[in-house]
Amino acid sequence: MDIDAGDSPWGDVPSQSAGNRGDSKSDAEQNPNSSPQLSQPTSSTPRSPVRRVPRGTRKISAQATKLEAVDDTFDPLGPLGDKAGESTPATNEQAPTPPQKESAGQNARPTSSASQTPSASGMMSSIEEEGPPFRGPPPVQPPSEPDGFKRQSEPSISVEKAAHPTFAITVGDPHKVGDLTSSHIVYQVRTKTTSKAYRQPEFTVSHRYRDFLWLYNSMHNNNPGVVVPPPPEKQAVGRFDTNFVESRRAALERMLNKIAAHPILQHDSDLKIFLESESFTLDVKNKENREPDLGQSKGMFSSFGISVGGGGKFVEHDDWFHDRKIYLDALENQLKALMKAIDTVAAQRKGLAEAAGDFSASLHSLAAVELSPALSSPLDGLSDLQLRIRELYERQAQQDVLTLGITIDEYLRLIGSIKTAFSQRQKAFHSWHTAESEMQKRKNTQEKLLRQGKTQQDRLNQVNADVADAERKVHQARLLFEDMGRLMRNELQRFEKEKVEDFKSGVETFLESAVEAQKELIELWETFLLQLDAGEEGNPFYATPAPAGPAADGNPETPPPTAAEEQA
Repeated sequence: MDIDAGDSPWGDVPSQSAGNRGDSKSDAEQNPNSSPQLSQPTSSTPRSPVRRVPRGTRKISAQATKLEAVDDTFDPLGPLGDKAGESTPATNEQAPTPPQKESAGQNARPTSSASQTPSASGMMSSIEEEGPPFRGPPPVQPPSEPDGFKRQSEPSISVEKAAHPTFAITVGDPHKVGDLTSSHIVYQVRTKTTSKAYRQPEFTVSHRYRDFLWLYNSMHNNNPGVVVPPPPEKQAVGRFDTNFVESRRAALERMLNKIAAHPILQHDSDLKIFLESESFTLDVKNKENREPDLGQSKGMFSSFGISVGGGGKFVEHDDWFHDRKIYLDALENQLKALMKAIDTVAAQRKGLAEAAGDFSASLHSLAAVELSPALSSPLDGLSDLQLRIRELYERQAQQDVLTLGITIDEYLRLIGSIKTAFSQRQKAFHSWHTAESEMQKRKNTQEKLLRQGKTQQDRLNQVNADVADAERKVHQARLLFEDMGRLMRNELQRFEKEKVEDFKSGVETFLESAVEAQKELIELWETFLLQLDAGEEGNPFYATPAPAGPAADGNPETPPPTAAEEQA
C-alpha cells in the first residue's frame, strides 16, 4: 500500500491521478509528522518536473482540478492558487505583447510546481526560491514600446539631414596680391554647413580664380552627365576693375552655392578639398599623384576600362534629346541677344550719367560768374542736383548688370555646361560601339579557332577569356550610356525648373531697382522745386556764395536783404 500510494501521483492511469493526488495532499496536511510514508515522494520530486514537462495537456488539466479541490481551506496553498488563477486570465485578456509573454512564462512556473509537487514543504521551498508570484506587467512597461519607436525615429531624421546637408557659402573680401608679373585677385570663401563630412561647421579658406576653374573641370570629370554650374569667363583686359571684380565675385558665389545645393555634386570629394583645405595646392598635387589616370577627358570611363574617343559623327536617335538640343541652341541665341540689349541699356545709362556730369559742371561755372545771388544760388543747387542724378544713373547701370545681366550670363555658361554633358554622352555612345566592334572581332577569332578543332586549346582558352572580357566591357559601356541618358533627363528638368525661378527673381530685382531709382529721381526734382518755391516766397534754402557782392565789400557775414526786408 505504501508503494502504491507513493506511485499513484505518477501513475499512467488518468482517472487515478487526480484522486490519488488529492488523497496524498489531504494526508500530508492532516499528518505532517508522517515522514516514513512521505519520504519517498518527496525525494522523487526533483525528477517529477523533468518527466512531466513534455506532457503539457495533462499538466493543464491537473492544474485546473487542483485549484478547485484546494479551495481556500489551507492557508499556504489557497491564496497561491487563487492568485495564480487570477493572474492567468488577466494575462489572457491582455494583448499578446512581448512583456506579457514573459509574465505568462513566470505564472506557469509556480502553478506547475504546485500541481506537480505532492508535498506542502516542497511547494513552499519552490515558492521561496522563485520569489513572489508575478502579478502582471508593471505600469512602466506598456508605454516602453512607443518610447522605443521615438528613439528609432530620431536617428532616421538625423540620417535624412545628413543625406541632404545644407550649405551657406559666401565669397568676399577680394584683394589684389602679388607683384606686377604675378598679380591676381584672392577671394575669401566662408562656408557654413550641417554636413558631418567636414571637420567643423564653419570655416574659411582663400582661393584665386584658377582654383574655381579646377573645381569646375574636376566636377565634370568625376560626374559625367551632370550639369555643373560654371565659373565666369576669363578676362585679360580690365580684370582688376572694381565693377568687374564685383561681378566676378557674385558669379563665383552663385556657382559655389549651386554646386553645394546639387544632390550629387555636394557629396563630391573635390568640393570638400576646395571648401575645407587650407593647403589647397599641396592637396591637389597629392590627389593627382594618387590618381594619375584621371585626366581631363577620363574619369568614370577609365574606371571601367573603357577607351574614350571622339569616334565618328554622332547621330542622335532619341527624339527627346534631339528636341532639347534644338531648344538649347535657340535659347542660347535669344539669351545672347538679350545680353547684348542689357549691355546697350547699361551703356546708355552710363552715357546719361556722363551727360549729367557735364551739365553740372556747366551750371556750376555759370553760377560762379553770375553777379545776382538770387540766380546764382538756384544754379548751384541745380548743379548739385545733376551730380546726384549722375550718381543715380551710374548705380542703376551697375544694378542692371548685377541683377538681370548676371543671370543671363550665368545661364549662357550653364548652356555651355549642358553641351559639355551632351559631348560626354556622345563619347559614351562611341565607347559603347567601339567595345561592340572589339567584341565582334574577338568572337570572329573564336569562331575560327573552333573550326580548326582542338589543336590550339591554350589559345582557344585565351580567346574565350578575351571574349568574356569584351562582353563585360560592352555591358558596362551600354549601362553607362543608358544611365547617363537618364541622369541627363533629370538634370535638364532641374535646369528648366531653376531657370524659371532664377529669371523670375532676376526680373523682379531688376524692376524693383528701376522703380526705386525712378522714385529717388522724382524725389530729387520735387525737393529742388520746393526749394525754388520757398526762395520766391522770401525764404531761400541756398546760402549766398562767398565770392558774391557782400564779400567784395569786406563784410562777408552780412547777407543781402531779401525782398520782404526791402518792403519792410
